[in-house]
Amino acid sequence: MMRYKTLALVGALLSTVLGTAPALAQESVLNLYSSRHYQSDETLYENFTKATGIRINRIDGKEDELIQRIRREGPASPADVFITVDAANLQAADDAGLFAPVRSKVIDQRIPAQFRGADNRWFGYSYRARVIAYNPDKIKPEQVQTYADLASPKLKGKLCVRTGGHVYNRTLMASMIYNTGDEKALDWASGIVANLARAPKGGDTDQIRAVAAGECDVAISNHYYYARLMASDKAADQDVVRKVAIVFPDQKGKGTHVNISGGGMLKHAPNKVAAVKFLEYLASDEAQTYFANGNNEWPVVASVKLNNKQLDSMGKFKVDQLSAGVLAQYTPKAQRFIDRAGWK
Repeated sequence: MMRYKTLALVGALLSTVLGTAPALAQESVLNLYSSRHYQSDETLYENFTKATGIRINRIDGKEDELIQRIRREGPASPADVFITVDAANLQAADDAGLFAPVRSKVIDQRIPAQFRGADNRWFGYSYRARVIAYNPDKIKPEQVQTYADLASPKLKGKLCVRTGGHVYNRTLMASMIYNTGDEKALDWASGIVANLARAPKGGDTDQIRAVAAGECDVAISNHYYYARLMASDKAADQDVVRKVAIVFPDQKGKGTHVNISGGGMLKHAPNKVAAVKFLEYLASDEAQTYFANGNNEWPVVASVKLNNKQLDSMGKFKVDQLSAGVLAQYTPKAQRFIDRAGWK
């Protein structure tokens, strides 16, 4: 269910001079539609208001709900910026004609082209890796060094993964199509289904826990779910970490598949000046650090210095250089392949 929030009460006082009112209105408020559900983002928004005086009004909801809401509102929509997770969701909003190009030297200089949509209509601000979790008592690390290994008959009955239709797996499938071609990618998805230890269910943390519990020996997960367990002070979570190791796949090949969290300015944004300032702020060192420390995501700005024990312990890894924009374009075909393979 979507809910409406007002973050911070600090804002610029409206001038009594009517001629200056439109300019001030452009800078004093930002209407944000967000499907990010991380509590750490609250501090991010509060600090933006402290730095700029721009008050944030926020509507939270699921990405599909918000995209449809913006479409229904049309030119009358109050929304200035839409932020969400995964390139596929950003591209869905772009395909619906919701985003406007953003011209910003700050964004051009700080956000790599790999993490931008077509014509700078959306941007990635953090990225997450799709890793392989495994039980080192039962699986040798050399058995799970690539995504292709997950479809090997040697892992039959040993794999746990969430539903194929989930956006995390849909974009992984999209990368497989792009990097290996249609035939091999479809074979890979069929191999995933053949190797399942149980029917897909739950989230990524559930897959990691299932490996620790012996329900399966190998799982697919975004890296930050494992990082959260590492950072937990609960004995049960630390027990999971002791029993499960992770691999960044394809380090001798194309690199590990990554996806993004990001956003863009909406075409009918009533506060375009504030929208651009907010998007630029998300590329700042301060905001980039919040993405890392708040949710254990890697910042897209490579020069940002981090002090994150969990990310540091994972070490550096080779990232697949596939553009997020290109990746997103392959997701509709990816879903068709997932369905053909019977990955429920």
